[in-house]
Amino acid sequence: METFKKLKAFYWPYKSYFITSVIFLLFVTGITVVYPMILQITIDDVVLKGDYGLIPYLAIGFVLIMIVKGVATYIHQYTGDMFGITSVYRLRNELYEKLQYLPFRYYDNAKTGDLMSRLTADVEAFRFFLSFGFSELIRFVLLITISFGVMYYYSPSLTFVTLATIPFLAVTVYKFDKAVHPAFRGIRKSFGKLNTNVQENISGINTVKSLSREEFQVNKFNASNGDYKSKYLFTSDIWAKYFPLMEFLGNLSVVALLSYGGYLVINNQLQPGELVAFYSLVWYIIWPIMNLGFVINQFSQSKASGERLLEILEEPEDIEDQENALVMDKLRGEVEFNHVTLKYTKDDEPALEDVSFKAYPGKVIGLIGATGSGKTSVVSLLNRFYEPGKGSISIDARPISDYSLKTLRKNVGVVLQESFLFSSTIKANISYGRPDATMEEIIEAAKSAQAHEFIMELPDGYETRLGERGLGLSGGQKQRISIARAICTDPSILILDDATSAVDMETEFRIQKALKEVMADRTTFIIAHRISSLKHADEILVFEDGKIVERGVHDDLVNKQGIYQRIYNIQYKDQKRILQTQEG
Repeated sequence: METFKKLKAFYWPYKSYFITSVIFLLFVTGITVVYPMILQITIDDVVLKGDYGLIPYLAIGFVLIMIVKGVATYIHQYTGDMFGITSVYRLRNELYEKLQYLPFRYYDNAKTGDLMSRLTADVEAFRFFLSFGFSELIRFVLLITISFGVMYYYSPSLTFVTLATIPFLAVTVYKFDKAVHPAFRGIRKSFGKLNTNVQENISGINTVKSLSREEFQVNKFNASNGDYKSKYLFTSDIWAKYFPLMEFLGNLSVVALLSYGGYLVINNQLQPGELVAFYSLVWYIIWPIMNLGFVINQFSQSKASGERLLEILEEPEDIEDQENALVMDKLRGEVEFNHVTLKYTKDDEPALEDVSFKAYPGKVIGLIGATGSGKTSVVSLLNRFYEPGKGSISIDARPISDYSLKTLRKNVGVVLQESFLFSSTIKANISYGRPDATMEEIIEAAKSAQAHEFIMELPDGYETRLGERGLGLSGGQKQRISIARAICTDPSILILDDATSAVDMETEFRIQKALKEVMADRTTFIIAHRISSLKHADEILVFEDGKIVERGVHDDLVNKQGIYQRIYNIQYKDQKRILQTQEG
């Protein structure tokens, strides 16, 4: 029950629904136990004694009891559902909010399909137990307790003979729970992997089709589906092993009841009607214990689901606002890295090692180097997506941790190489970081990003609704909208991480020309593989293996025997020589 204790904060505030449900459950259970007693009176006092005048009263009483039970059942089930639904509404919101604030480190290893499975299937399994499982457990306890009391009233000796196998049945149920819980946890994990497989395939369907890998993906899905199937079959084997044994022990109680009960009736120690009532009552004990397996099944699933939900809720948010963090509208944008080292995990090689530089407002800093050399890690630290292991980072002569995350990230506009657009209008995508932006400001940002012209050619202009991840636009168009989105936030620091990689050279030139005015009073970082994107930077930092190995302006670096000159030769001189050879 430790899992339910940890999640108590989500369901206990709504205990009034649960208590109301239990109160009316008492009525339902009490009335259920009255049925055999009415049957006993009908047989012993009406049939055997011939007192048929009682029949109308019994019939009216039975109808009234059924009406009361119907009303009580309705209220019990309605409030039980409200308890579960209201509780998981808050839980699902809390989980989603938690995902918004978890650091990038968490998402480096998390799988989208698995997270979706947790927020849907696992939350629903937990809700189902809150709505029905808790009340079923209470109903079983009440039904067994009240039935045992009535049976004891009729015949103590027959009660103990009949229930002699119940301890063995209880032990079997306990062992079943011990075996089935790990099995259901395995099912949940396998389902998460299956979801991840489907999500990745749908997201990468263009790649799959372009490389004719449909058969490979089908086989990969079949393997995941096969694992899910085997996990379920393993659980079914557990059920197949324990349920016949539970049913056998339950039926032994019935055999003992009929044998010893028949003996008592023959010897006039028990009335026939009492034996019939006994038969009904014993099933009110046996069936709950046998069906306890079903409730334990629900409990095991909800417990496994609750554990998976707690993994998200208890994940540490190691990048948070400090006490008294500064909340400011605008920063100047003076950036300093002082001997910064970064490792993504303890066992990894440093992504950055002893990196130091200064960047002033109005200046452009270019970052270049091979893939994996550490360029993007620099800007990830600037936004506090990760924390450095050593060294310090400051903006306007203050450590970046002194600022609230909202202040910091509002003042740092980022355009990533992989442009992500939401399934909304172009206008909403551009103003995403600044919802209060006017239409004039949105258009101005689009013009600076060279996006206004193609937007106006679309059927609904800025009100054009995009498909998932910007479906319907080219890579270059998506990048330009992403640039417009960053500009629209009016940041003090602008980061362009290979932001023009998907546009042609002519469009890139126009974007650079338009951005000169935008960059005028801002600190700008340009990460690029094309030298043409950053040759006009005020300082260029050349990265290799997480270190700055060269720095300077374009004209100086291109004349040094180093990495920058080698990149320049590949992109310019070698291309020029090839063209001259082809022309000759």
